[in-house]
Amino acid sequence: MTRVVVVGDLMTDTVARAAFPLAKGSDTPAAVTIHGGGSGANVAAWLAVEGIDVAFVGRRGSDIAGRNRDMELMGYGVDARLVMDQERPTGTCVVMVTHKGDRTMLSDPGANAALLPEDIERCKDLFVQGTHLHISGYSLINEGSRKAAIHTLDLARKAQMSVSVDGGSSSPLKRMGAEPFLEWTQGARLLVVNAKEAEILTGRDTPEQAAKVLTAWYPQVVIKSGADGALWYTNGRPEPVTVSAEPVEKIADGTGAGDAFVAGFIPPWLDGKQPADALTAGCRLAARAMQHLGARPTLDVVDNQIK
Repeated sequence: MTRVVVVGDLMTDTVARAAFPLAKGSDTPAAVTIHGGGSGANVAAWLAVEGIDVAFVGRRGSDIAGRNRDMELMGYGVDARLVMDQERPTGTCVVMVTHKGDRTMLSDPGANAALLPEDIERCKDLFVQGTHLHISGYSLINEGSRKAAIHTLDLARKAQMSVSVDGGSSSPLKRMGAEPFLEWTQGARLLVVNAKEAEILTGRDTPEQAAKVLTAWYPQVVIKSGADGALWYTNGRPEPVTVSAEPVEKIADGTGAGDAFVAGFIPPWLDGKQPADALTAGCRLAARAMQHLGARPTLDVVDNQIK
């Protein structure tokens, strides 16, 4: 089974799920919980739960939150290579979830914004042929960590590793602009984006059209469309391969569902399974993520699986 190295962001998510429609300017009852987060770290956690040998490279603060996030990753079985920042706190994200399950996120990257090329060099033993790299789009979008992300991609190319990259998030991706992102990540074997990110990168308003445009930069493209499922496309095919999303009776929290999809898709894809099988595995794990609060598997579930 191919080892996966994930480079990206580590966060503490404070999730506030409203019991009723938000009362602007007043109080709304909510369930407030704290969880490990960060797109890159989420992908690593879900990969570990799926039994994949995975390492995560990132940066945390010297605070209690950073220590807790570090221990959580180890609890999942992730080889956590976290550099401790003595000046910046561990990244934090406030996730506001409406009574219908819609999310709005307020993010402070904290130590993530100081990820350096030297931090990546300290983990150079991970960059070997036969290992797969997945890099979080947030690390490229954030100006402070961009040089480290680009250095990571250069190391992976020199080591002849396969590479996948995700789009991060639509709003900051739009602020940065499509052209730089496409330039920095061109040559990655796989791009995974949601429908909104795909539209920002291509100007096309349907996932099918966007996927065909994106194969000018990437050999393979996956576009997630939420409740409409996901598609995979590569040049030379008349039409994309599509699968439907798994039904979820009640969505507890959609945070991290896209990261879980990535973690479900990558292992069968690396093993050479059919694209439809990999898409189905991604949708299965995304559906699982939506059925509990927080962006990662609950650690008690992990403990039960180990037992």
